[in-house]
Amino acid sequence: MMNTPHIRDYVGKHVHMIGIGGSSMSGLAQLLLEKGYLLTGSDNLETYATKKLRDEYGVPVTIGHKAENVHGADLVIYTVAILPDNPERVELARLGIPCIERATLLGQLMEGYSNAIGVCGAHGKTSTTAMLSQALMAADLDPSIHIGGTLDFIGGSTRVGKSNTFLAEACEFNASFLHLRPTVAVVLNIDADHLDFYRDIDHIQETFGKFLALLPADGIAIGNGEDERIMELFDALTCHKYTFGMTDGCDYNPVNLRYNELGMGQFDLYYHSELLGHVEMKVPGAFNVSNALAALACAHTQKADMQKACAALSDFAGAHRRFELTSIIDGVKLYHDYGHNPAEMKNALSVAHMQPHNRLWAVMQPHTYSRVKRLFDDYLTCTAIADITLVTDIYAAREKDPGDIKAEMVVEGMRKNGINAIHTPTFNDTEAYLRAHWQPGDLVLTMGCGNINQLNDQIWENEQKK
Repeated sequence: MMNTPHIRDYVGKHVHMIGIGGSSMSGLAQLLLEKGYLLTGSDNLETYATKKLRDEYGVPVTIGHKAENVHGADLVIYTVAILPDNPERVELARLGIPCIERATLLGQLMEGYSNAIGVCGAHGKTSTTAMLSQALMAADLDPSIHIGGTLDFIGGSTRVGKSNTFLAEACEFNASFLHLRPTVAVVLNIDADHLDFYRDIDHIQETFGKFLALLPADGIAIGNGEDERIMELFDALTCHKYTFGMTDGCDYNPVNLRYNELGMGQFDLYYHSELLGHVEMKVPGAFNVSNALAALACAHTQKADMQKACAALSDFAGAHRRFELTSIIDGVKLYHDYGHNPAEMKNALSVAHMQPHNRLWAVMQPHTYSRVKRLFDDYLTCTAIADITLVTDIYAAREKDPGDIKAEMVVEGMRKNGINAIHTPTFNDTEAYLRAHWQPGDLVLTMGCGNINQLNDQIWENEQKK
């Protein structure tokens, strides 16, 4: 069997990335450029990320997957969304070009750092990694960073620091985080998702356990002390263990926690009986308080100046695509959130509901046929807090349409549950319905991890053309 290629052997050589516009891949592309690799890339769609790589970094990016795109490459990197029948993968196999999957690349890049932090969980990975990034940078710990979102304060999704610390979002999809070699693991929660890959919630828990088992004997595990499944896994660990949570039974917890009228929490952070600092958050929701606790717990284990870390969390304004205000049109505020399963959508809408508004619009792009089928009943009630729900067609992502699940079925089920739901198949349909029915003071929240954020861009661009 051929050995897996290693990225260190291709410095200065031509590396081609299939799916380069993805949030993780575009960030990895920037890291590789800084380390001296010669890049090309391809993607199905022209996006902000592909334009930025081409215009700001000079990376030749082709729109559309074609066999000739891999010609001349010394190494090819692809994501799990790029299936074996993709023409570029077929061609690289025919030509015998070495290739590695995205998660393997991230693990190889992390190997060069003695302090490797992986943030994992079903929900909140990007926000927590972003918070921790800002805290570590404010405390002058100078980490290298790879995150599945865009952060204004690092100018993108990656950063190359000069310390021995590498901070990365550790994604459980397809068990890809098992390719990493963490010395510190932050576990936010364990929940049912990615059930096209996992058998059930027990299989998910078992895989998180395998990730924690990657920690060395002197490694650090930081987990949500109120998540029973995480605590079961912690029982089996022999490394250093810390918990965070809302109660004083956890190692790190908030005292004097309260929320303002917009749902933004403020609290005193305690480690056991020791006051570490005060936080006044600029991002709303109890789940963001939990994310902040996880980030600050990790920062404390890294010997960060906690006054600086808490101040950084008080300044944290969020990552792009996380309850992000994209525009105000006709007196209507348009937000976008990356939430793509029912639990995340429900959380995002709970935050939206706290904001001043007339009517609350939920615009949902269901993501992948398998997820909608497995979590079907949860989709039918997750937007109950909204006044009106618009549902676009299902975003296939890496999947082929099985023919037995459609957005119309979601809408029908929502209506049976008393939700005012309307099927607006395309972005044009959705924009037309919104413009015909919204009123000044309304709040529109688009949700999904596919390309639904482009609807917000489309609405804004069309407004500028008037």
